[in-house]
Amino acid sequence: MMSCLCVALGGAIGSVLRYLIGLIKIEESIVFPYKTLAINIIGSFLIGIVVALTMKKVDLNPDLVLFFKVGICGGFTTFSTFALESVNLFQSGKILVSLLYIVLSVTLSVCAIFLAQKIV
Repeated sequence: MMSCLCVALGGAIGSVLRYLIGLIKIEESIVFPYKTLAINIIGSFLIGIVVALTMKKVDLNPDLVLFFKVGICGGFTTFSTFALESVNLFQSGKILVSLLYIVLSVTLSVCAIFLAQKIV
């Protein structure tokens, strides 16, 4: 039961953080989902740190790992939003922007995990 509460609390925190980032005003002269891209890269970096710490056998409470990895990262990152924005860009005729967004999201998020693990 404690594990479920840790995931729920982390998920709430991650979701609220994602919502607050969504409220940040940015110049929309170029249609590109910068905020979702940044959220996914940050979330990938954070989950990379958590996984690297657990792989190094750092003495982390398993509930704390769930809190960060499943809770915060799960609530914060936005794969479904990423997929929807990719399709919306594609359907609105912005095919190159859509492809750029997909490539950057996947590449930079994977690189963020490698970077986080290297730092740890």
